[in-house]
Amino acid sequence: MSVLIYAENADGKFKKSTFEAVSYARTIADQNNSTLTAISIGDVSTGDLNNLAKYGADKILNVANAQLKNFVNQAYATVIAEAAKKEGADVVVLSNSFSGRGLAPRLGVKLDAGVVDGAVALPEQSGSNFTVKKTAFSGKAFATVQLTSAIKVIALIPNSYKIVEDAKPTKVEDFSVATKPSDFKAMLKEIVRSTDKVSLPDAEIVVSGGRGLKGPENWGMIEELADLLGAATACSKPVSDAGWRPHSEHVGQTGIAVSPNLYIAIGISGAIQHLAGISSSKVIVVINKDAEAPFFKVADYGIVGDAFEVVPKLITAIKEHKALA
Repeated sequence: MSVLIYAENADGKFKKSTFEAVSYARTIADQNNSTLTAISIGDVSTGDLNNLAKYGADKILNVANAQLKNFVNQAYATVIAEAAKKEGADVVVLSNSFSGRGLAPRLGVKLDAGVVDGAVALPEQSGSNFTVKKTAFSGKAFATVQLTSAIKVIALIPNSYKIVEDAKPTKVEDFSVATKPSDFKAMLKEIVRSTDKVSLPDAEIVVSGGRGLKGPENWGMIEELADLLGAATACSKPVSDAGWRPHSEHVGQTGIAVSPNLYIAIGISGAIQHLAGISSSKVIVVINKDAEAPFFKVADYGIVGDAFEVVPKLITAIKEHKALA
């Protein structure tokens, strides 16, 4: 058995979720006394490529192609599939990111592979079969999926697996694949980032606000708390629908699903549609003045109190702690 990891980058830099996926793939390789090959597509420096070895890659395939500088779903799938064939990979791992969700099914077709997206744990193995735990029903539940195919594709949810340093002697090889015009029928022309703040899907900490904040003019304390914690900001659907916050911050069943290490919900009642988008969070903290709010039933920690009194005290306490550190 051989394992291949697609090392996704953003503007030439690997994201934390990439190193999580490398660590995950390394563990699968070790469990099967196998090797791990990483494939990187795009303009990535040699130093950044070598970081993949720090987390366990035995070999790195570097695809430097001007046509592939920006993400192109079908073309990237072709390149990764050819790399899997070249390396004889039985398992292909990638992050369940925006691009990963598009790549996984395409790789499944190209490699005649079984696919699990939204994986949250290492596979349990029985012979050549894998049983993988994954999120289901927009994060409202978990499912276990058995892969019996010869080749398996697994897309790992960000923040669901720890990063483990496992440095390996490695070599970087240039890798090229002949793509077809049909691979470029749909092209990504430009990426415009609305903010330089922490990306919500990749955030380890998320501070989220709801209608309990009464209006957009009160969002300053949410942003201040998020800045102090190095967190991303989010909101409930009614808040984005009212135009208080951009729709890109809407977390929930019809918005963005997140799986941070810490999710802080402020002034959010906890409707099931919202819970569907945050159920994979490792720790949930709820601040709400309504002691009967549904969110308290799923919270790890809850504070019953007025957000306009609790949050400023929390901000002051964090500032005092930072001053002493």
